[in-house]
Amino acid sequence: MTYEFLLLTIFGLATYSFFLSRKKAMALNVMDPLAVHSQPHYHGLYSAMLTITPAIILLLIWSWFENSIFKDNLEKYFSDVTDPYQLEFYVSGVKSFVAGASNTIMDHSNFSAAAKYYETSTKMSLVLKSIVAVILTLIALRHSLKLVSAKFKARDLVEDIVVKTMRYASIFAIFITLGIVLSLLFETLRFFESVAVTEFLFGTHWSPQMSIREDQVGSSGSFGAVPVFTGTLLISVIAMLVAGPIGLFSAIYLSQYASSKVRSIAKPIIEVLAGIPTVVYGFFAVITVGPFFRELGIFFEIDGFSSESALIAGSVLGIMIIPFVASLTDDSLSAVPRSLKEGSLAMGATLSETTTRVIIPASFHGIVGSFLLAFSRAIGETMIVVMAAGFAANLTANPFNAVTTVTVQIVGLLTGDQEFDSPKTLSAFALAFVLFFLTLILNIISLSIVKKFREQYE
Repeated sequence: MTYEFLLLTIFGLATYSFFLSRKKAMALNVMDPLAVHSQPHYHGLYSAMLTITPAIILLLIWSWFENSIFKDNLEKYFSDVTDPYQLEFYVSGVKSFVAGASNTIMDHSNFSAAAKYYETSTKMSLVLKSIVAVILTLIALRHSLKLVSAKFKARDLVEDIVVKTMRYASIFAIFITLGIVLSLLFETLRFFESVAVTEFLFGTHWSPQMSIREDQVGSSGSFGAVPVFTGTLLISVIAMLVAGPIGLFSAIYLSQYASSKVRSIAKPIIEVLAGIPTVVYGFFAVITVGPFFRELGIFFEIDGFSSESALIAGSVLGIMIIPFVASLTDDSLSAVPRSLKEGSLAMGATLSETTTRVIIPASFHGIVGSFLLAFSRAIGETMIVVMAAGFAANLTANPFNAVTTVTVQIVGLLTGDQEFDSPKTLSAFALAFVLFFLTLILNIISLSIVKKFREQYE
């Protein structure tokens, strides 16, 4: 029995308990509907929850103890290894070899014995785990069926479980956010132990590659992040200059001028752009948009026009985020109360005057939100920038030159096997932390604008 088959069996038994309990509750409901406290589907849901919960808890606890025991026993096979990193390397190698993720047999005399032990132990543990989990699930299923009665308050229990689950999910999301922030902060502080904050924030030369010889120029690396953030801002602004007007005008047309038939066809077509993989946009930038702008540069005799430029990346990125602006803005415009539009038209205003002076101001907070989401999407894009703008960290405001962004540099710095103890690798965390801080400030400013206009028009 595989682990996937075990989980499928447990979920299948839970589904079976749902239908059995619901069927039993429906019979009670037919006999005396007024005496039944909860609807049949509540009994079914509670039965399914009660059936699946013990097995899931067992699997989690068992897996935790199992991993700890297996790790300790595997380390005994490599007791002659004193380096903890090397020991972890061997243990991970055994697990990868048994799982089939690697075919490498490491150069240690006990590697084969350790792999045989781990393979035998995991198979035996899975069999025992499956037997115990299925038995426990069957016991819980039988108990859940006994609870079905006219007076049993299944609805209250199910709703209480749902509310607590949502509460714990919210708390978990908060802790995840704090964990992300703290992990970035700690690694950023480690980076600033080697590189001055002023050099990173105000330096104008970005070259994090560490030199091999001491006599090389910049042997300690250069970590001035101004070119990186400038390139990020330049590409994002170009993208918004493309997506903002097109998305806004498209939304105004679809919500105010287009017929229902045109709207039902045009809006899904626009939203299809959001489902296209970013690597496809990257190919589109390299094969179509890049040569097009390059030919325009030659035609207008523009000097210094690069085949990889901020203009190419920003233009294609703008096309990609058009659906974010158009769809969300259209929803905001459509959500304006119809009485406002009809009142304006009744006073003699034209449709264009009503749109510009009533509809757009009343939905301004939603429009700002759509632009903010699109801008955040532009800042976080990587693949298009890699393929269309490159890795060159140039401090320039010229859209015809090649630039790079924060996300591209993070990918480049953390690609491959890296040791998280050098300024080169830690600089990726510093870039991410500063980008997070700047995005937070942008969100605060945008929320204040949204709140001001929402209070004005509500």
